[in-house]
Amino acid sequence: MKQEGIEPVIKKVTIIFIVLTLLFGLSFGKRLYHYSESPLFCNTCHVMNYQYDNFVHNGAHQNKRCIDCHLPNDNFANHILWKSIDGTKDVIYFYGGLYKEPINISDHGKKVVKENCLFCHSEMVSRINTESRSCTDCHRRHTHKHTGVF
Repeated sequence: MKQEGIEPVIKKVTIIFIVLTLLFGLSFGKRLYHYSESPLFCNTCHVMNYQYDNFVHNGAHQNKRCIDCHLPNDNFANHILWKSIDGTKDVIYFYGGLYKEPINISDHGKKVVKENCLFCHSEMVSRINTESRSCTDCHRRHTHKHTGVF
């Protein structure tokens, strides 16, 4: 009996993974994709309870989805890329017990949120110098820590 090297085994596992991912994606992809963009999905990790509770009490943005602020929305490819990166990172941190409480937004996350704020409110902020300031410098009520009834 001839023993296989590691490369053919890795190739077979990779092919099986790709086929299963495609089958899963075709079967449940659209529903799962839309559910994964809902605030309820983001709140399935218990470390998000505080942010979710504050979000649902924030009148100005409570009809938005988490991804409207927290993922790049400049084009679909960039959106999907960062949804995959952030989603994978979140799963690893949550199930690996690597997160710190309270959770804090990353520097990249702050940049994305600011870009989305400026995009949605572009006409309103057109005469404001936004280069050296964060939107939340003035609008603290729109952060998860300072909104709602808590």
